[in-house]
Amino acid sequence: MVPRLVLRSPVWLFRWQVACTRGASVQQRTWAGASRTPGPDSTLACTGGPSTSLGTPEVMLTCERYSVKRLPFSVVSEQDLAAFERIVPGRVVTDPAELEAANVDWLRTVRGCSQVLLRPRTAEEVSHILRYCHGRNLAVNPQGGNTGMVGGSVPVFDEIILSTALMNQVIGFHSVSGCILEELSRYVEDRDFIMPLDLGAKGSCHIGGNVATNAGGLRFLRYGSLRGTVLGLEVVLADGTVLDCLTSLRKDNTGYDLKQLFIGSEGTLGVITAVSILCPPRPRAVNVAFLGGSGVRLRSGLTRSLLAPSCVCLRPCALAGCPGFPEVLQTFSTCKGMLGEILSAYEFMDAECMQLVGHHLRLTSPVQESPFYVLIETSGSGVAHDAEKLSSFLERVLGCGLVTDGTVATDHSKVKMLWALRERISEALSRDGYVYKYDISLPVERLYDLVTELRTRLGPQAKHVVGYGHLGDGNLHLNVTAEAFSSSLLGALEPYVYEWTAGQRGSISAEHGLGFKKRGVLGYSKPPEALNLMQQLKALLDPKGILNPYKTLPAQS
Repeated sequence: MVPRLVLRSPVWLFRWQVACTRGASVQQRTWAGASRTPGPDSTLACTGGPSTSLGTPEVMLTCERYSVKRLPFSVVSEQDLAAFERIVPGRVVTDPAELEAANVDWLRTVRGCSQVLLRPRTAEEVSHILRYCHGRNLAVNPQGGNTGMVGGSVPVFDEIILSTALMNQVIGFHSVSGCILEELSRYVEDRDFIMPLDLGAKGSCHIGGNVATNAGGLRFLRYGSLRGTVLGLEVVLADGTVLDCLTSLRKDNTGYDLKQLFIGSEGTLGVITAVSILCPPRPRAVNVAFLGGSGVRLRSGLTRSLLAPSCVCLRPCALAGCPGFPEVLQTFSTCKGMLGEILSAYEFMDAECMQLVGHHLRLTSPVQESPFYVLIETSGSGVAHDAEKLSSFLERVLGCGLVTDGTVATDHSKVKMLWALRERISEALSRDGYVYKYDISLPVERLYDLVTELRTRLGPQAKHVVGYGHLGDGNLHLNVTAEAFSSSLLGALEPYVYEWTAGQRGSISAEHGLGFKKRGVLGYSKPPEALNLMQQLKALLDPKGILNPYKTLPAQS
């Protein structure tokens, strides 16, 4: 181990990996042994057979559900497969059964028809692949953990899927190659540090994909965005050029900060193969409070007894509720004033979220039924000090009626259970039917207004209209469920949601990115001059447009 990692702000290097959707894996198979390969004169065939391997209904092809035209890219031939076999021997996948999971997003709302998946192990192999594809004008779809919400990680047509699932070995104390976010978090926590990023999909998503989408997550309030914690990147450009900006310096004011071009670019400007990221020290005391309302009032003294130092483990936790959204906002204001520097998360969810989590996932809330629920986490260096501050805060909000029910956890299993109530909402929604997802930034005082308005606007067209998210960041996750996809329901939602958001000077994508589904509405958040500059940057770095086409930027006429 290198002694200087004892520094308070160490640097870690990561090579990122990509995997298929949850519950499936792509096995190694050479093209020669595949049951079906496209011929040298093959034409595009995006036809869908029954989706039997997943045991769920077939997902409609993206090119059939949406109005999108295939760009004039080449079609993969047997000669191309032979070339790929030379670059990544034994790691060219063409079996349709194995490709099925990689062609469908985890929400099962979009589906491509790629016939090839490549699994490089090194940045050099990625470079050779892209150089070849650039010369042949073959479109490429980089794929991370495939946990994205906007269709950015799966092909639209027959793009080659570039998976880096095999770039997952730990290569040193400073350098970790291609880790799933949850595994990466465990790795650094074992060394008394934490990842500055935490997501509900941490068990599946990958750090390279997180950087490529500039994922926000549950720790944004405390540690900020990846634009601040990523120190350097290694990126392979569309023509195969390897751009090594993998610095570990915190201060480097020399020229343009090129890494910022690729953070949040969603694989459209280059393929991220390594990341240098700043990891803060692991907090010595982490407290989680889950608060609800409209139930039996907690005795104020109860919070102090539950948070007494003698009862506190590494991650003690508490839960309660708010009778209305104004109380959620007032609780947040009180929280910021009283918890200050130790506040690391402030999450809210409405009653319908909790009902869906209970119905579909059989998770039980220990708090009385409430219109709204709040989860608060603190992270600091002193167990007794932080517990005392949280206890004082809870007594204040209980005493004035902002919060009327709650619970405090003092063991790891209950802490995990409370976080699961928040983190698994998206999973519960996916089991409720077809989901229309919106991830928007708004002024906090208007954050829930859109949910209320949509319930009135949509009426019985929608099964559920729910709102939850990171109130501390002004980030609303607005979700509408229906039995199946409906063009009329989509027409009632869009562009209304985007126009409403733009009218509040909000953002139509707070943290999920644009992907395929939102590329056409970028103009609601960016002026024409900005869109024009983005198109110029894309043309400069990827003149043939082979990297993740049909994503992020609006289609050009």
